[in-house]
Amino acid sequence: MNITLQNVGRRFNKEWIFRNLSTEFTSGNSYAILGPNGSGKSTLLSVLTGSLSPSEGEISFSDTKEIAIENIYKYISLAAPYLELVETFTLKESIDFHFKFKNFAQGLDSKKLITILGLEKAANKEIKYFSSGMKQRTKLALACCTDTPILFLDEPTSNLDVQGINWYRELIENFGKDRLTIIGSNQIQEYDFCTNQIQISDYK
Repeated sequence: MNITLQNVGRRFNKEWIFRNLSTEFTSGNSYAILGPNGSGKSTLLSVLTGSLSPSEGEISFSDTKEIAIENIYKYISLAAPYLELVETFTLKESIDFHFKFKNFAQGLDSKKLITILGLEKAANKEIKYFSSGMKQRTKLALACCTDTPILFLDEPTSNLDVQGINWYRELIENFGKDRLTIIGSNQIQEYDFCTNQIQISDYK
């Protein structure tokens, strides 16, 4: 699974967030999109996921053949601060709802996913009663444990303590292999395992 960008840029009103970005993201590799808060990392991720259209340039998605941008959602999993869980769902209901639309990674089911989360005692608790760290773990587990060739993570360790960060890194080790992983970050513990880095400031 590949994503190819040719002179891609995105602006809001008259301000360019980034431009003249040409690169290729290829399956089996991991990429870190780096920059301080407000630099445009999340905007670039939104372009890569098809949520935003580029203001200039071309973006293409291909597997064995080219994939229409309106169908790219079938191939991606995403965890990001701006994606909220349904507060009135229990953890188990959240998992069941998510996997009505996507498939579990091989060998997983709802019970095993709750075990990976370490939240067995909270399986029937509504999300609105979860701590911010529990919510972040849930978002990450839903994204990482979904059977998709592309994994997008935006600020993945936000709201996680040291134990949670170690859990995140183990999750990536177990479920990030053999897929295209793209991480938007400014925290080294989130991306130091990535084999490629893109500095958003290089495309201003």
